[in-house]
Amino acid sequence: MQEFILSVMDQFGYLGVFLMIAIENIFPPIPSEVILLFGGFMTTYTKLNILGMVLAATLGSLVGAIALYYIGKIFNKDRLKKIISGKIGKILRLKSSDIDKADHWFDTKGNKTVFFCRFIPLVRSLISIPAGMSNMPMAKFLIYTIIGSLIWNLVLIVIGSIVGENWVSILNILDTYSHIVVFALAIICIVAIVIFYKKRGRKGKRV
Repeated sequence: MQEFILSVMDQFGYLGVFLMIAIENIFPPIPSEVILLFGGFMTTYTKLNILGMVLAATLGSLVGAIALYYIGKIFNKDRLKKIISGKIGKILRLKSSDIDKADHWFDTKGNKTVFFCRFIPLVRSLISIPAGMSNMPMAKFLIYTIIGSLIWNLVLIVIGSIVGENWVSILNILDTYSHIVVFALAIICIVAIVIFYKKRGRKGKRV
């Protein structure tokens, strides 16, 4: 996978960076860290420059994010409620009101969530789906996506240009960061689920 990414970037330059980042946003397993760090390194031995790299990467991030946003919009809250009203909802012990609460939470916290999630591996791509499902205003979605993606892309591309041929060593550090973040998110999700069902149990006893 990594060799393919590097060969595309080497052959197509800015266009390669744009395409790889756009695909990475839709298929999160493709590592953006490899694309951005190597993109920074490319500015040290080719005619490509940091500004062009950042613009190409940010445009790619935006295209990928918009695609996932509309996937979320198609798979909207009403359809999710229909799914919850069936066997899946009974198994997970979820109600339509839970979907409304989650949607309300995203309506009030969505702006910050979309921005900060752009710095979290895997989640940085997937956050666009709930944004679409909750009908987050497109203007706000674009603003926070562009700003968050721009910062992430700029930082990694600049680092790649500074360390040059040693960009792979930085990749190892980012891999560790990714594992820690994913593990922390898994723990947070488990705790949130436990708290959710405990509250549900208490309400059920009161009734």
